[in-house]
Amino acid sequence: MSDDAVPPAEPGERTMGASPTRIGDAQLRFEAGRAFVWASVIGLVVLAIYLSQSLLVIFGAMVFGALVDGGARLLGKWLPIGRNWRVAIVIAAAVAFFIWLGYFAGSQISREAAQLPEIVNEQLGRFFAWLRDQGVAISLADVQGIATSLSSGVGTVTRAIGGIFGGLTTLLLIVIIGVYFAIDPNLYERGVAWMVPERHRAAFHDTIAHQSHTMRRLLAGRLFGMVIEGLFTYVLLAFGGYLIGIGPVPMAALLALLTGLLAFIPNIGAIISGVLMVLVGFSGGTEMGLYTIFVYFFVQNFDGYVLIPMIAKKTVDLAPGLVLSAQLIFGVLFGILGVALADPLLAMIKVGLERRAARFDDEDKHVAREG
Repeated sequence: MSDDAVPPAEPGERTMGASPTRIGDAQLRFEAGRAFVWASVIGLVVLAIYLSQSLLVIFGAMVFGALVDGGARLLGKWLPIGRNWRVAIVIAAAVAFFIWLGYFAGSQISREAAQLPEIVNEQLGRFFAWLRDQGVAISLADVQGIATSLSSGVGTVTRAIGGIFGGLTTLLLIVIIGVYFAIDPNLYERGVAWMVPERHRAAFHDTIAHQSHTMRRLLAGRLFGMVIEGLFTYVLLAFGGYLIGIGPVPMAALLALLTGLLAFIPNIGAIISGVLMVLVGFSGGTEMGLYTIFVYFFVQNFDGYVLIPMIAKKTVDLAPGLVLSAQLIFGVLFGILGVALADPLLAMIKVGLERRAARFDDEDKHVAREG
């Protein structure tokens, strides 16, 4: 008989020291424990799905906080002042940039942005008319209907609040929570570590340190790439056309800004900016349209063969197919926010798995040396 098993009591005899809810049979206790573990796992998964929208917003705040933290650390190399002051300088610089963008560049960009939808619709109408002439039964209304269906099925993060107001509210939450994370990240790390079993806390701190380091470098490289792509696009669109006698491409500043901003989203961002660029280019004629195709491929090849490999060496290299698959899944579930955060989330998961594998390798080597 198992040592843990409780012998059955005689009729009328009261078993001393046994709880009324105790399972006497060891095998039954094992099966009950296993069922409890599975129920707990399923419950946590359901809870994570239910809270996934809020969790994604919190992760977005962590990404923003890592961005601000990276800027504060960079300032710390030259400015011997307190961390809170450096965080304030980074935030003030970001606010000043957007104010400048709104006041000095906003008038031109706003005029171009007002014209962009009309030009895009006109060029898409011509493109679909050409497709119909080739025997393809498709129209702009069909594509707009598909886009409307997709947009109604995504963006669940802000669906409860609704529309533009919901998007701005989500963005404001990300910024506010991210600033709190950036001011004192160790406070929140210690708070989470307190909930981790003591024997695993060293591994937890090690993983968080590597993930934070990777996140800062990933975002720094991403910002660098955004600036370079935006500048290259603007120079080529605004001035490169003079070299072949076609003049500047319309809306060069707006297209460059969109290219730089969308560069934050790998793969999908480049496709969207490229389509807009080519559509605007063909509005100025065939030669200009072909030139915008050249600009698009030149910028993207420079990004793919120079910038991305250089950034990947300093951060974490992710397979493009894996990133695109994650973007599609997160895009369907969470809309544009999911697409934008799919890459950082994959990077953090990969770093966590790499640190876990490294610890297992160290343990195996230690056991081999002792053996």
